[in-house]
Amino acid sequence: MYVKHALLSFCLLGTFSTIAVENLNNNDPLTSHQWHLNANDSASTGLNLVGSDLVGIKGQGVTVTIIDGGVELTHPDLWSNVTSGSINLRDSNQPLVDSEGHGTAVAGIIAATESNNLGGRGVAPSAKIIGFNYLESQSISNWLLSHGFSGDELASSRVFNQSYSSKPTLFTNVDASLTMGLKEHAMKQVVLDSNDGLGALFIKSAGNAYQQYNTFIGDTEFQIMPYEKQERFNNFGLPFHNANISADNASFWNLVVSAYNAEGKLASYSSVGANVFLTAPGGEYSQDDVGITTTDLTGCDLGYNRGHDNTLNNLGIDPSCDATTTMYGTSAAAANTSGAVALVMSANPQLDARTVKHVLAKTARKIDQSNQGVALTFTNNSDTIVSYSAIDGWQQNNAGYHYHYFYGLGAIDVDAAVTLAKETTSNLPPLKTTAWQTHNNHTIIPDASLNGAQDSMSSNEALTIEAVQLKVSIDHARFRDLAIELISPAGTRSVLLSPRTGLININNDSIENAVLLSQHFYGESSFGDWKIRLIDTDKGNSQTLLYNEKTGLLSMNDENNRLDGVLKSWSLRFYGH
Repeated sequence: MYVKHALLSFCLLGTFSTIAVENLNNNDPLTSHQWHLNANDSASTGLNLVGSDLVGIKGQGVTVTIIDGGVELTHPDLWSNVTSGSINLRDSNQPLVDSEGHGTAVAGIIAATESNNLGGRGVAPSAKIIGFNYLESQSISNWLLSHGFSGDELASSRVFNQSYSSKPTLFTNVDASLTMGLKEHAMKQVVLDSNDGLGALFIKSAGNAYQQYNTFIGDTEFQIMPYEKQERFNNFGLPFHNANISADNASFWNLVVSAYNAEGKLASYSSVGANVFLTAPGGEYSQDDVGITTTDLTGCDLGYNRGHDNTLNNLGIDPSCDATTTMYGTSAAAANTSGAVALVMSANPQLDARTVKHVLAKTARKIDQSNQGVALTFTNNSDTIVSYSAIDGWQQNNAGYHYHYFYGLGAIDVDAAVTLAKETTSNLPPLKTTAWQTHNNHTIIPDASLNGAQDSMSSNEALTIEAVQLKVSIDHARFRDLAIELISPAGTRSVLLSPRTGLININNDSIENAVLLSQHFYGESSFGDWKIRLIDTDKGNSQTLLYNEKTGLLSMNDENNRLDGVLKSWSLRFYGH
């Protein structure tokens, strides 16, 4: 585990895939097992990149920075794509290394070399890579350096892969965080102004905490889990970690991705939320499911082969133990997305970063189309059983974009995106960001009531939306009970915070200036009346359990809130053109 209240990187265990991949003709022995590239089944669960690959779109001319725990830059399936710029942030006098294997696995998904008789291949096998071990040395100066912002200089990478996520117990007060302000400023500059104005994209993992997670309270690490109907890990099918709780994930400048498995369904672990922009292959971890095949630390005693049966070695196709079949997580989904972005950028090098993102949005495809979301049944304050649609199935907004709480605007379709990129002759108009528009209203949030707290705000800005941010300040004794909705002038409803999360107000804290992001209004107009609704969905039947070896099992959120909650203020900010 990485120290410093931990931006945890995730690479967990799956199992060997025998799903074949058609038409990616090379002499690499493991390519036929990389289902995430293009699966040979009717569900087409891979990235669908065969057509682009056949015409030579392989990530040429694009550099991807891998911000992780390190990368084995000398790996035989990576070294030829390594370019200058990697830094060991723990000791700048030493070369970058990888002691765990996570960053090396991520690098292989993005840009492992093809047709060299080794391992498999990357999504963008001709892209260049740079590595930083930021997760081992998490200072703000190292964050800025690894994320492409060093003084007045901006890095030349066009993609920054962040296969990590934090899981706090309470929202960050963004107005009081100098660190968040500095990060926002740096990412804005890199996204809009680097590479002679073409910019770059920051790709971010949503998190691996749908069912439970570990986090720090003070200096102590706890496992946190839901507790419903006297059952641990029972959360009525709702995400325990909503990806919007993590402040970095609610930034407009991060393209947040969830993970799906080889069956084309949400991976069992994947965090989700209204801030998810796209979904990509992440694999699964159980013995009956399929992981992602990629590079591992060289040698049978290192990386993910250490302590595990090396299936590839046993089959005689990886005698040096330089690859793994057990990678999974939103880490893998982020890496697949970074590789896909590199392919689109190489297909049309004149497209700026926002336009590349737009191309991916327009060509994303619906997966798991029968998924109906999650309805939460609870007893209201009149002792009547009611149902709340906490997560909808696939919806279509007023601009014609489909969206789902699990999958954002859909799964990446590389061939469709590359085709559109080649046909695109102009970039999006310049980005406009509105000032925060605020209502200070002190609206009561009734306990256990579908009516909730409601308020509206009129926007005179007429932007084509690229994202919407909501900022809220709330007094409430049980944040776990709350759902927060935003409804556009066109009637599109987005649940920015689903109920039954792992939020804990340990010291009767309030939520102050918490920012949440929604991608569900993409392409709609910002003009008109916007509505907010906050619903308390529990009379106090649920609990949150915390476990630590020293403290044992602790229970939080034991009692229902004695007083109704209060929405103190809410603000909206629009990004668009």
